[in-house]
Amino acid sequence: MHFMGVNLWAVLASAVATMVAGFLWYSPALFAKPWTILMGYDPNDKAKMAEMQKGAGPSYGMSFVASILAAFVLGKILQVSGVNSVAYGMEIALAVWLGIVTTVQFTNALFSKQPFRLYLINTGYQAVCYLAMGAILGGWR
Repeated sequence: MHFMGVNLWAVLASAVATMVAGFLWYSPALFAKPWTILMGYDPNDKAKMAEMQKGAGPSYGMSFVASILAAFVLGKILQVSGVNSVAYGMEIALAVWLGIVTTVQFTNALFSKQPFRLYLINTGYQAVCYLAMGAILGGWR
């Protein structure tokens, strides 16, 4: 199923992949603790952490919608670029991440006075997402 030349199943799979990547990236196995601390939360305050997790549902939903939109736009960029392989899809996705995502996040980090390490954690997650989306969208025509 295609819309404007973009495979909508690949878009959906890409959005799901970003959610899976996020659950792993921000899990205790990877960056949950440093991210939590850098965001100003005390990981030992169980009540505060439970409150934060309890209200996360709507944010996950909106994040999924944003992932669908990002995947669709990346899919359109790949389609007009004539991308037809996983490797080329990842190459273009990396360029989009480097030229657009990192610069926007960096500017935000500067003006919101975020610690540089928090910027690295968040933009690293986006790199993983864009590479996954590029692979899926580039290989699934």
